[in-house]
Amino acid sequence: MERTIRDVVRNRQPVTAPIDMSVRDAAKIMKVRQIGAMMVVDGGILVGIFTERDALNRAVAEGRDPQTTRLSDVMTQHPKSVNPDASFSAALELMHEGRFRHVPVAENGIPVGMISVRDAMGAELEQFVYEMLRQEQMSQVLA
Repeated sequence: MERTIRDVVRNRQPVTAPIDMSVRDAAKIMKVRQIGAMMVVDGGILVGIFTERDALNRAVAEGRDPQTTRLSDVMTQHPKSVNPDASFSAALELMHEGRFRHVPVAENGIPVGMISVRDAMGAELEQFVYEMLRQEQMSQVLA
């Protein structure tokens, strides 16, 4: 039986930050928690995601001051998210199609957790790779 996303994030506390948090403070939290992304909220509702890539490409590379730059200025706005009751393979497909390494898990806009490519170990990954190869072969046959 395939795991749901809720099964994957069940024992994890969601890591969120308010939109007015500084990039520096967010980076400190990410370092301590050893995570590559955090969900950005406004009034408890998911409005963005702040990733290591955002910090590097939108803050550091652009010469912004991490102490005064707010997450709202550099986050990825309106990120795609998954419902916790969706299958884990659906999340893997979303990550593959969007080339995401992290996907927020939200229920009615409220953050429940975050899944990442690190969660994709085991049977689901094997099944996903098999399905991608099968689809690729089918498209070659039909071409």
